[in-house]
Amino acid sequence: MRAVRAGARYMNAVLGGQDYPRYVEHLRRRHPDRPIPTESEYWRERHAAADRNPGTRCC
Repeated sequence: MRAVRAGARYMNAVLGGQDYPRYVEHLRRRHPDRPIPTESEYWRERHAAADRNPGTRCC
């Protein structure tokens, strides 16, 4: 069971599962005047940014 949980944590990290909560925390701490995007807005912008700058991704 421990290996399954470790595998799930690994996949969550690889797929960016904690990126949105971490980004919200960053905004609240460093930029309290900025509006917090919804999770779908965050992912939409993140994927659009990756499409605009393909050199930053692995494949």
